[in-house]
Amino acid sequence: MNESRIIVGIDVGTYKVVTVIAKITEGIINVLGVSEVKSQGIRKGQVVDIEEAVGAINTSLEGAERMAGYSASRVIISLGGSQIECQNSRGVVAVSTPEGEISASDLGRVIDAAKAVSLPSTREIIHVLPRSFIVDGQEGIKDPVGMSGTRLEVDTHIVTANSVSIRNLEKAFSEVGVDVSSFAFSGYASSLAVLSDTERELGVILVDIGAGTTDISIYIEGAVAYSSVLAIGARHVTNDLAIGLRLSIESAEKIKLYLSQDPSKRQGRTLEVLDDDKEREIRSDEIDLSSLNLTEDIRKVSQKTLTDGIIKPRLNEICAMIGLEIKKSGFGGQTPAGIVITGGGSLTAGIKESARRTLAMPVRIGLPTNVKGITYVVQHPAFSAAIVLIEYGMKNTESRTSSFKFSMPGNIGFNGSKMLKKVVNLIKSFIP
Repeated sequence: MNESRIIVGIDVGTYKVVTVIAKITEGIINVLGVSEVKSQGIRKGQVVDIEEAVGAINTSLEGAERMAGYSASRVIISLGGSQIECQNSRGVVAVSTPEGEISASDLGRVIDAAKAVSLPSTREIIHVLPRSFIVDGQEGIKDPVGMSGTRLEVDTHIVTANSVSIRNLEKAFSEVGVDVSSFAFSGYASSLAVLSDTERELGVILVDIGAGTTDISIYIEGAVAYSSVLAIGARHVTNDLAIGLRLSIESAEKIKLYLSQDPSKRQGRTLEVLDDDKEREIRSDEIDLSSLNLTEDIRKVSQKTLTDGIIKPRLNEICAMIGLEIKKSGFGGQTPAGIVITGGGSLTAGIKESARRTLAMPVRIGLPTNVKGITYVVQHPAFSAAIVLIEYGMKNTESRTSSFKFSMPGNIGFNGSKMLKKVVNLIKSFIP
């Protein structure tokens, strides 16, 4: 009988903090609770105001807990931003058993050998992702356990992050009253949720466009071969709209999301009378914004001005930067599966067309898969990073703690430190 367990994932982004609580049963993710709140105190994946960050995280976590009927004590956190750096490394060891049969301990030793890279004291390894193994010169081996040989090598992809940023995030979650089980690079995490096995084997580029950053992961022969983070995201499109239309950031964000909807549901239409007194319906270039209730009281705006004059140039710039990063990686010619775009920025109107035209590759929008429960909420590109944190916790044995287990009985957990913090805050509220 397969035992169910509950995993909590929190995607801490520039624009929003998303919490997902899910039960894992027989390898299926059943979402129990989800909450999304506006991010505060966090910019480009790093804490800039710890009190505001604690407030946003706490609000998001409590919302998901109420929906799920579960009190979280340990969580998995996404990590992104310019603090992320990646490199490839190789480890070599001699097989320990006299018979020459490779064991799981040999696998651990060779990966530890690959981790022995020179890093500044301010950096910390968060992922060591094996790409392929080599046994006595035989390359392309995915799992060498049980094979015979005397020399074992591994090619790995190592993801590191700024130690100070990690400590600040840990402190914020400690203030909330939960422990951090592990961190996951958001670009790698999203790829687990939206890419198929076929795409990974063929070679594919995963682009996760967030509000302040864009994460890139390139898969070659089923494994991550290159990762990077660009300091540009969908928030730059919002800023351009705000400047171009002389609006507030909030109003510009509403317009951007409105443009991402089905055109037949949002565009205004008008009637034109022809010379022969026949009427025909034509699509108006003006978009009716009255339903958005903008504070600036703008009623109509030209669609051509929005898309061609403001949004498209910024999207072309983002895609050009992605193209330069792909060229820098040297793997551009080994990705016949094309590009999969996910994250909240993938909803921006015209992103597929800009990527297809600028990068000359097949493009699709990635959605989370293998999810049950509240699917109408979470099967959305903006939730891919949070959903895959659940999948990461389910599949990945790597953890920053000695063990990664959720062994609390039943569906209701108890977190003493979190409860104590709530009691203290309640008492403080009565003190003048």
